[in-house]
Amino acid sequence: MGARQSGTRRKDKGPLGRGLLRGRQKFSSWDDALLPGRDPRCLLKRGLRHVSFSLVTKGMTDAPDFLWGLSEMQKLNLSHNQLRAVPPELGKLTRLVVLNLCGNRLKTLPREVSLLQSLKVLFVHMNGLTELPAELGACRSLEVLSASHNCLSQLPASLADLSRLRKLNLSHNRFAHIPVCVFSLKELDFLHVGSNRLENIAESIQCLAGLQIFIAEGNHIHTFPRSLCLLTSLELLNLNNNDIQTLPAELYMLCRLTRIAWNPMDKGLHISRNPLSKPLPELLEGGLEMLVSYLKDRKHT
Repeated sequence: MGARQSGTRRKDKGPLGRGLLRGRQKFSSWDDALLPGRDPRCLLKRGLRHVSFSLVTKGMTDAPDFLWGLSEMQKLNLSHNQLRAVPPELGKLTRLVVLNLCGNRLKTLPREVSLLQSLKVLFVHMNGLTELPAELGACRSLEVLSASHNCLSQLPASLADLSRLRKLNLSHNRFAHIPVCVFSLKELDFLHVGSNRLENIAESIQCLAGLQIFIAEGNHIHTFPRSLCLLTSLELLNLNNNDIQTLPAELYMLCRLTRIAWNPMDKGLHISRNPLSKPLPELLEGGLEMLVSYLKDRKHT
């Protein structure tokens, strides 16, 4: 009798137990961390080089508060959520080296970003940013800044202090000119300003002597400035889809551009889909060497 009752109780609990299990499976790992007795630090991934934490594609509108207590974290990925703001408490994560906030709904960043003195990589592309805080200029360790696909039309002058910045992506924004502060970034080797509203490239571009990749496709640029030919480290120059009609005789100075490039990923000179005057379109078909030879000869005639 007792055994049968015991069996009955087990049967009664079976469906309930399975229901709880199914319910528990719906919890994400960070939800579990909020349950009594759990330490959020157990969710940190400890690699050989970095301590990281990732909450990607969770549909979050707000980041969980426990994040800001994980002071040992070095890499934080909150990309592809629905975040509308990042709280000032971000500044508590002073050991952050990589911060990925791309694919959210951010309009700006907190001023406390200035406290992230170890930050080297910042991804804020694909948001709704209308500005970057002046305090970002205090992140002197920053080497990579991706701010493409936003609503930016200017940058704070303080970003000129990012003396270690090597890669800057400002494409798909609303810039009418390359921000002046960019020309102070002497360590830049990659600059992408494609798909903006640029009508010219300032002579100050020559200050970026170490630039290896420069992309300015999809703008309204009218002229190919001679100062661009002083960037002799360039290996990829993309001016596709602009309003350029002529090319400078000094093009030969860009000795690391070894060919006319047609594939977007290829190194070389990208100059297609421009209203080039004749016979330049035909010369492009003959390759870079033929084009450069023609430009030199024309200069001396």
